[in-house]
Amino acid sequence: MPATHEMVSVRYMVDDVAKAVAFYTGVLGFEALTSFPAFADVARGNLRLLLSGPASSAARPMPDGVKPRPGGWNRIHLIVDDIAAEVARLKAAGAPFRNDVLEGPGGKQVLILDPSGNVVELFQPAARPV
Repeated sequence: MPATHEMVSVRYMVDDVAKAVAFYTGVLGFEALTSFPAFADVARGNLRLLLSGPASSAARPMPDGVKPRPGGWNRIHLIVDDIAAEVARLKAAGAPFRNDVLEGPGGKQVLILDPSGNVVELFQPAARPV
C-alpha cells in the first residue's frame, strides 16, 4: 500500500463509523487503516476514504449553522472488471442499489449506497478498439 501522503483522500460523513468500516472492508474490499468511535479511515489502492461520524470534528456545524451530513451525489468511483458479477455479489451481500446498470459510450455503471446513504459508483470501462 502506498504511504498515506501519496494517496488521494476523500472524506465521507457517516452516521455510524463501525457500520461504515464493516461495509467498506467486508463488502467493497477496502483495508482498515485506523478506527476510533468518531472516525476511521480505510484504503483501496491509492484511495484513502476518511469516515467521519457525528462525534468527529468534521461534523461540527459551519459558522452559518449548517451541519455536515451524509449523502449527496458526489461519489467515489471504483473500477471493476465484471460489473454483472459484482452486482450479483453485492446483491447477495444485501448492498442497496440506487439504480440498475446503465451503459454509455465509456462503459457500464451502477450506484450503490453505503449504510449512511453515501453513493459509491462501480464502473466497468468499455472495451477499447484494437
